[in-house]
Amino acid sequence: MLLEKKIPVTQLRKDVDFTYDKLKRFHPELYWYISKDDLDRKFDSLKVSLTKPLTPNEFYFQFSPVIANINEGHLRLKAIPRKYTKAEQRAFRMKKPLFALMDYQIVDDKMFVKENRENVENIKVGTEILKINNEDVSDLINKYKKLYSSDGRNQTFQKYFMNLAFFNYYTLEKGYLDSVTLQARYNNVISDVFIKRQKKTDQQMNADEVKPKITTVQKVQDYDVSSKTYNRNLKFLKTDSSIAYIKVKTFSATLAKKFYKETFANIKHAKSDYLILDIRDNLGGSLSEINTLYSYLTDKEFTLIKSPEMTSRTSGLHQNYFRGQNMFSSILSAVGYPFFLAGNYFLSSKKDNRYYFREFASKPTKPRKDAFRGKIYVLINGGSFSASSIISAKLKYEKRAVIVGEETGGANDGTVAGVNNTVTLPNSKLTLPIGLFLIRPNIEFDNNSRGVMPNVEVDPGFGDMSDQEDKMMNWVLDDIAFRNSIIGKTK
Repeated sequence: MLLEKKIPVTQLRKDVDFTYDKLKRFHPELYWYISKDDLDRKFDSLKVSLTKPLTPNEFYFQFSPVIANINEGHLRLKAIPRKYTKAEQRAFRMKKPLFALMDYQIVDDKMFVKENRENVENIKVGTEILKINNEDVSDLINKYKKLYSSDGRNQTFQKYFMNLAFFNYYTLEKGYLDSVTLQARYNNVISDVFIKRQKKTDQQMNADEVKPKITTVQKVQDYDVSSKTYNRNLKFLKTDSSIAYIKVKTFSATLAKKFYKETFANIKHAKSDYLILDIRDNLGGSLSEINTLYSYLTDKEFTLIKSPEMTSRTSGLHQNYFRGQNMFSSILSAVGYPFFLAGNYFLSSKKDNRYYFREFASKPTKPRKDAFRGKIYVLINGGSFSASSIISAKLKYEKRAVIVGEETGGANDGTVAGVNNTVTLPNSKLTLPIGLFLIRPNIEFDNNSRGVMPNVEVDPGFGDMSDQEDKMMNWVLDDIAFRNSIIGKTK
């Protein structure tokens, strides 16, 4: 089995060289946040440190920190997940996920229980989890922190991503466990807690099997069946509809144009004076969607991003056209492949020894007729990444919105993403998606290698489980109340 197979040292070192060659060939800004000399040394040091055969995922835990040192948030080496038999998969589906029995919050190198929905062993909110099966949680956190990075010198992304990724990394190492023993501490009392996967009831199993009908409205709001939540939605925070609030969890592009068309028509009809755009914890997504959204937030023609840069005119031809498709869909897609190749080539150009790609969002766009004319606030945090950072940077630069919160997890000056060339390391079979486009907002860059800095910094109280107050939202509502009081006095 591939996961258990030990790979000889010579082949591991060849994978290191193969990866570096691919990065230098395809990554358009490889030495943005690290010098070539420093990166050369890190790759050389890794090769020297490889002195014994390793399994693919043992190799992953040694190689991934080197990739993370490039400090490009999108650039992450991927391990090989375990494959399970159909019988094992069926057994998993009959039980609730083990670590989903409670919600956890990781703060620095500590883990706490944020919510105990299932009332597991009467564990209280705020309980610290010290060990999982006799392994120190702090050691695991520090191990996993080395496997990814934010963009540049960003100070906020890591804490949000660790909360998303910790149990993914843990499961990668340990597999799907049926039970674990937690060492917990509450009020300075340490105790062992045994938690076990709980079998789903017949009612829950039946509910999993039923595919609910999704209405047209739900589709437009990008409804997620599994979590029973909406990806994007509009609501008015006052009975007079003076404050419109749009929450977007991810820029998925699913029926985005229809959503924004209907949403801003409703806002215009309601005659709202203020708009709050909440993109906290939005990890990014579609450039097309943020271009559409921006067209409803401005009253003048704009260009959202600069033309994406590539390492060569043919870079776009190496994106993952067939990846993730089955044999049948690949056969159908093959018909369009020649047109894909031709289109990518002719949309590429060279200027001043640099190569560019003509992306829709890099062309001038006119504002929509229902574009919002009032005061805009944008809520951001360290979980605002990639496309969320691009639209935040543009809105801030154009002084079109007041940016409220904390530094975004994605860089102010752009990122390397767009489309990927996912390379497979020939011996270990690990994979590395390499972004082919350098995508930068159409602004003057601040060149500080940080995220988008808010106009108004508001500490979100990350990790304070006793305080459920939304400090960012409260600041905005207080500011609106103050503005309204000034307007009232001048009338």
